[in-house]
Amino acid sequence: MEEKKKNIDISIIDIFKILKADFRKVCIYSCTAGVIGVVLAFATPKVYKSTVILAPEESGSSFSGSLSSIAAMVGMNMKIGQTGDALYPEIYPDLMASTGFVVGMFPVTVTRSKTGETYTYFDYLQKHQKLAFYEYPMDWLNSLKEKLSSDEQAKPGHKPDPKHLTKKEFDVVKAINGKMDCSVDKKTNVITIVVEDQDPQIAASVADSAQMHLQRTITDYRTKKARVDLEYMQKLFDEAHKEYAKARQKYAAFGDSYQNLKMQSYVLRGDELENEMQLKYTIYQQVVEQLQLAKAKVQERTPAFTIVQEASVPVKHSSTPKIVTLIVWMILGFLLRAGLLLWRNREKFIHV
Repeated sequence: MEEKKKNIDISIIDIFKILKADFRKVCIYSCTAGVIGVVLAFATPKVYKSTVILAPEESGSSFSGSLSSIAAMVGMNMKIGQTGDALYPEIYPDLMASTGFVVGMFPVTVTRSKTGETYTYFDYLQKHQKLAFYEYPMDWLNSLKEKLSSDEQAKPGHKPDPKHLTKKEFDVVKAINGKMDCSVDKKTNVITIVVEDQDPQIAASVADSAQMHLQRTITDYRTKKARVDLEYMQKLFDEAHKEYAKARQKYAAFGDSYQNLKMQSYVLRGDELENEMQLKYTIYQQVVEQLQLAKAKVQERTPAFTIVQEASVPVKHSSTPKIVTLIVWMILGFLLRAGLLLWRNREKFIHV
């Protein structure tokens, strides 16, 4: 025998009638869900965001820069006219997320807006953060595990090593990565740094510190070779100056001692010392010129950044408004009750 096919015939009017018949419980579900949502919202700490926007110095000719912009518009990544630097704007987000960069943020000094208490950013994140309701069980388990663990504690004066972090340092690195975000506009190379925190003043100060730390890191990289050359030229300058001063002193001493003598041997010795002094002076002059060029090279390689938007203390929090949370949870409660009602009355809509 052939099985009879079952057809589901349901309309909005049928659904409306079912919900109307159960109107009281639908309201109870919605209101209960709304209350739960608001309670959870109040149990979650507020978050404030501070934003810094900066534009790095463009490299390459205007023509090659225009070609790169056109290529970016059509989705191509062409590094035309660049100097071959390994650090270009597109990898700044990866740089800021690196362990070495984040560890460099540990000693940043932060001040709480309400109490005026000052901590390092590491201590603040480790000991002075409010937890959301759902984080307490995991925090309790971590505390218990830490008490039972036999891991060695960091000794006083311990300096974090990005290559070998302790458990606490690793947790703080993850926390900072979750609070700090960097993005780059591929068309304009404009860098946007966003930092969020439970304290608005700390969010602004950390955003400002992150921006300066990023600038220092980029500057140190791009000027590294030029600074090495400058140190070498400074060493040559010191040696050349010392040699010239020694030759000048020797010539002056000889002239003062034998100024009244006319013997040919003394005249030749005087000429020899004078020639040696002139040679040392010539070398000294050349090194001075090279030293000035090395200093100019460092200045030339130092990138310039334009601060489009400075870090400011946010006035309003960036958390979801309580009214939005209430509405969303009430809708979820309504959908839950409606789903249960339709499931219970599913046989009314099935026809053979």
